[in-house]
Amino acid sequence: MIIFPAIDIKDGKCVRLLKGDFKKITFYDKSPIDQANIFFNNGFKDIHIVDLDGALRGQSKNSYTINEIIKKIKLRVQIGGGIRNIDSIANWLEAGANKVVMGTAAVENLDLLKKACKKFENKIAIALDVRDGLIELYGWTKKTNISAIDFIKQIKDFGVSRIIYTDINKDGTKEGPNIKDTIELSNKIKIPIVISGGVSSIDDIKKIKSLDNQNIEGIIVGKSIYDGDIKTSDLVKLI
Repeated sequence: MIIFPAIDIKDGKCVRLLKGDFKKITFYDKSPIDQANIFFNNGFKDIHIVDLDGALRGQSKNSYTINEIIKKIKLRVQIGGGIRNIDSIANWLEAGANKVVMGTAAVENLDLLKKACKKFENKIAIALDVRDGLIELYGWTKKTNISAIDFIKQIKDFGVSRIIYTDINKDGTKEGPNIKDTIELSNKIKIPIVISGGVSSIDDIKKIKSLDNQNIEGIIVGKSIYDGDIKTSDLVKLI
């Protein structure tokens, strides 16, 4: 199982949100580059980066910082946030990103998603940010009536490399991930799933690993690292 330590970036700084609420944002002292170096030096191989400004505006204002991480730190970078056209995808992959994560654009434009998956084989991941079973868009600021499972049924044959499933009600709460719904979803599809939102302890991760569900490819860990609830030295042992 892949463990992705997360870096969410807003205004050039590492942040975490509570349940996707930009009014409940915590800023952290370490820069994104310094934080990425810490993850690398502790032995992680992968990292999950979200450009929150990009998610809100549809255009990155943190691309310089993210490019510096990709160039200078030997991590497999999975990047998302405001990536809404073929050129943006191509630019990130040319810069050296391992996976590009589409969210809003994937849900609103199935033709674009299909084209991207075909053009960039095994490089396109989808972020499904879900609250009470329904997808939310534009950095969790726009609600939809689209159920996660109905959407996945539509795109199951597109060639999506992985789905990052975030339970917004859990995200940033450190109350434990929504394992039940994730397992239910993973049993209905063949696309690998990465769990995101609510990880509170090493025990949460051990529990997910013990499920031995081959369709659950990984887990993203954010706030619990930054707040010191999970030590990176302990977390890396579970890779």
